Amino acid sequence: MVTQAGTDTFLNDLERVVQVRAEVAVALNQIANTIEHAEVAGDTTSGKLSLERDIEDIKVASKNLRTGVFRLLVLGDMKRGKSTLLNALLGENLLPSDVNPCTAVLTILRYGAEKKVTVYYNDGKSPQQLDFQNFKFKYTIDPQEAKKLEQEKKQAFPDVDYAVVEYPLPLLSKGIEIVDSPGLNDTEARNELSLGYVNNCHAILFVMRASQPCTLGERRYLENYIKGRGLSVFFLINAWDQVKESLIDPDDEEELKSAEDRLRQVFRANLAEYCYVDGHDLYDERVFEISSIQALRRRLKNPQASLEGTGFPNFMGSLNTFLTRERAIAELRQVRTLARQACDRTREAIERRIPLLDQDVNQLRTRINSVEPEFKKLTNIRDQFQQEIRNTSDTKSKAVADSFRDYVLGLGNTFETDFLRYQPELNLFDFLSNGKREAFNMALQKAFEQYITDKSAAWTLTAEKDISAAFAQLSRSAAQYGASYTQVTDRITEQLTGEKVKVNTNTTTEEDKSPGWAKWAMGLLSLSKGNLAGVAMAGVGFDWKNILLNYFTVIGIGGIITAVTGVFLGPIGFALLGLGVGFLQADQARKELVKTAKKELVKYLPQVAHEQWHTVHKAVKECFDSYEKEVSTRINDDISARKSELDNLLKQKETREIDRETELKRLKRLEEDIFTQLQTVESAYNNLLAYYS
Repeated sequence: MVTQAGTDTFLNDLERVVQVRAEVAVALNQIANTIEHAEVAGDTTSGKLSLERDIEDIKVASKNLRTGVFRLLVLGDMKRGKSTLLNALLGENLLPSDVNPCTAVLTILRYGAEKKVTVYYNDGKSPQQLDFQNFKFKYTIDPQEAKKLEQEKKQAFPDVDYAVVEYPLPLLSKGIEIVDSPGLNDTEARNELSLGYVNNCHAILFVMRASQPCTLGERRYLENYIKGRGLSVFFLINAWDQVKESLIDPDDEEELKSAEDRLRQVFRANLAEYCYVDGHDLYDERVFEISSIQALRRRLKNPQASLEGTGFPNFMGSLNTFLTRERAIAELRQVRTLARQACDRTREAIERRIPLLDQDVNQLRTRINSVEPEFKKLTNIRDQFQQEIRNTSDTKSKAVADSFRDYVLGLGNTFETDFLRYQPELNLFDFLSNGKREAFNMALQKAFEQYITDKSAAWTLTAEKDISAAFAQLSRSAAQYGASYTQVTDRITEQLTGEKVKVNTNTTTEEDKSPGWAKWAMGLLSLSKGNLAGVAMAGVGFDWKNILLNYFTVIGIGGIITAVTGVFLGPIGFALLGLGVGFLQADQARKELVKTAKKELVKYLPQVAHEQWHTVHKAVKECFDSYEKEVSTRINDDISARKSELDNLLKQKETREIDRETELKRLKRLEEDIFTQLQTVESAYNNLLAYYS
């Protein structure tokens, strides 16, 4: 059930998460510094333990925790009250409610000690700082002007990438960052701009309006960009209070209930499928009837005012639960895994080092030489996994590219049915008029853009699932190779020391006992990759979706649309003109339009399929190549570190006399220190779990 959580509760819980993040970040930094200082000391004692990779990963994780935010993406069509919603969330009339959402200026709201706006450009020009008034004046355009620009296929601000608004507001100071996107159902390029941020956000706030329930544009966007992608979406049905105002008799409670029930049925019918998570129906925790204007008015008069009756308490309670109980805990669970790994690696290295302190140079050299065959086994495991990744890359990149080619070639088979929902209204007299011909051509081009984009989006979803399955298999393989790798490293330790290494570890799963490179390959350590969007949302350590996204959006918008609409819209127009003035029946004209369009489309599909095959192939291959490169680097680092650990000790023994007792105390103190620091991480994580249990 959704709890009645107010703004204060939300802010308090966010503050708790901020504090825990900071506490854990400090502990991680202490772990990294402790190990680093010990490595420096090793230069003048028994040698370094070669823990550079662990130090680096821990430092990156600490930095990410300190700077991490929960990023929310606000989506919605025009005139849905997005700006009013954001102002109500922020508790201040920060954004002008008359800003036209058709503009291409994507705005990121984040905390700043001073009020300022920074506009970032995509043409190499340095960022520009503006005050609020100038920003609103310069980047707000009239709706009619926006429509004209759209018809002319021009962008209002083609040189602007995005704008960052900094403001000292309580919500933003608690680690919330809000991405305010352009409106939906505008140009396809702008829809893709919003899509480009989807995978980089923790949650989507999809704003709708009670008076316009589930429009065609909204349904189209949900179907093509949200459905089946595993995204966390909160649907906010704004202006719910206007349902009452629209009645003939606003005081008729029976009529109001009937009207509201009908609306609820419409929204449930359209949104229910987007509210299933792992087989669970979360509709009541994802769909909210709100009144942004009422909430904003109350908060402007009194920041502590009750928001009961506006729908905000339920919504903010659910969002609070999602962010602080689910995402924050998932984030800290990964941090704990990383901290445990670094500490276990350090303790294992210490346990290997201590027995070898008693060996003289010749004995040590003999033992090191004896484990050389085992090190070759480690490189063999690396090579086997590397080859499996390469084979998967070759197979999957070809299979996905082939599926794209077949999909494109098959568009003609269903075109007559599929295009019905897109084709523009056809009035032959208007079309034959020179004054209306250009408008009709623009409408036809937009229809084809929407058609091609939607078909491309449908295919990319299939491709993503196929590639995801391949990475899932590689994750399972990583676990198997990791287990084999650990068996070999354990044998190396036994041969070197004459005894098994016993580590009092806190780990409870086989996954946590895997080597670090395998954990990364299995998707357990995304934090160590520096995912700036907030690693809590990452399902895997390797975020292949973001690599594919740039390619697929280019494929969907640039490649196919240019290849198709740019070459056959002309022939369609000439074919329709050839019908003559006597051809007046609208139904016949529409049929002729589709028939002619299909004829021209089929001509160019083979060329598009052939040319774009290589783009798709390259995109998919780059995903697996990046994965293989990182895995190989991490395995090589691990093997090199293990060899260096032994070589460092041998070099020190060859050049100086090591005081065994002093060195034993130093190593034991290092072990105790990192264990103590690890307990800080464990306690912070467990305390957060207990608080929310």
